Amino acid sequence: MEHIISLFFRSIFVDNMIFAFFLGMCSFLAVSKNVKTSLGLGLAVTFVLLITVPVDYLLQVHVLGPDCLMPGIDLSYLSFILFIAVIAGITQLVEMAVEKFSPSLYSSLGIFLPLIAVNCAIMGASLFMQQRINLDPSNTQYIGNVWDAVAYAVGSGLGWTLAIVSMGAIREKMQYCDVPKPLQGLGITFITVGLMAMAMMCFSGLKI
Repeated sequence: MEHIISLFFRSIFVDNMIFAFFLGMCSFLAVSKNVKTSLGLGLAVTFVLLITVPVDYLLQVHVLGPDCLMPGIDLSYLSFILFIAVIAGITQLVEMAVEKFSPSLYSSLGIFLPLIAVNCAIMGASLFMQQRINLDPSNTQYIGNVWDAVAYAVGSGLGWTLAIVSMGAIREKMQYCDVPKPLQGLGITFITVGLMAMAMMCFSGLKI
């Protein structure tokens, strides 16, 4: 249990997908104009991660890994294709659910909801998971069972949500600020993201 809690909090604060690895920046910058749409996309990304990372973990350890299906057979080279297929399938289900139960959020997110399928933060989480399976069990980043994968997925999703909601709140406030004309728009946004990433670096020294 202690390892799961450590993995969960590390994936939120220390290994944050946005501020540590800068993954998922396209939708992060495009959608983070207000808190409502930022929260909606963040929760959608978290849900997709919650399903895809454990499923990809099971695929890796029971199907794709060395000697899983047959002795001497290693199907790891198929991981990219299968991981993308799982992500695309889950994203399609999320898109249909959002369209049915929240049409206003669906229209606000626009093209960026189906583009969750190509959000590099989600693919990155699956690939990091694949890498961490081979770490030493004493390592705080080690993923050794499906519950570790669930904790890592939820933590990564909440970390991404925290980042995009924080950015949405800041950009809402910046609409009423006197930003110099050359920096208006993406200019001040990039500066803000850089400062937020530097602030998040304070967590990197924590031994969680």
